[in-house]
Amino acid sequence: MTDDVTVEATGETVGEAKWKALRELELRAPGLDKAGVRFQVLSEGERGLLGVGYAPARVLAVAVPGDTHAEAEPPLGETELERRVREFVTRVTGAMGLRCAVDVHEDDDAVTATCTGAELGLLIGKHGQTIDALQYLANAIVARGGGERKRVVVDAAGYRDRRRETLEGLAVQAAERVAATGERVELEPMTSAERRLVHECLKDRAGVATASEGNEPYRRVVVLPA
Repeated sequence: MTDDVTVEATGETVGEAKWKALRELELRAPGLDKAGVRFQVLSEGERGLLGVGYAPARVLAVAVPGDTHAEAEPPLGETELERRVREFVTRVTGAMGLRCAVDVHEDDDAVTATCTGAELGLLIGKHGQTIDALQYLANAIVARGGGERKRVVVDAAGYRDRRRETLEGLAVQAAERVAATGERVELEPMTSAERRLVHECLKDRAGVATASEGNEPYRRVVVLPA
């Protein structure tokens, strides 16, 4: 790369806009280190009232020529999948300006990258949108890399456990409402992983059934009388 690569991106939050810009830079200049990306926040956005007056956050991201990612020696005993996930998550969080440690653990079912540090709300994003996007791309990269494939989970500040508890609580409340009224209940839009969790939570519950309806990113679980 001999010239600066500049990308402007928007999102509901600054964190989401930075993530989108970084994803585009990764496509244009693979292998960039966090030192090779500079962000300028053009607008923090406006939420508006009931959707009126909404303005997205806007950021400008610049990849500086000559700054490329240097491969680090993996920790002792680290597997190949752990290395790939750790390096990717570390590069992204660094480019977002986050100072956090990335601990990666592989078991029989998944590779889990756990981020610890201060101010990880930027990484999690609104309703988990940013961390879910990071997790989605990490899974895509692992699948594309060949060799052994496993599900990748990206977590920060215990977000996944808190979100699971919240979703299970919503699922149970919806099931109780359906049983009491005989009417269907629509839950909030969710990612495919979250919808799967709700389906699993209610699959053995008597008197109710679940289905997914709608198109991404507004696809949701509907709880119905069985």
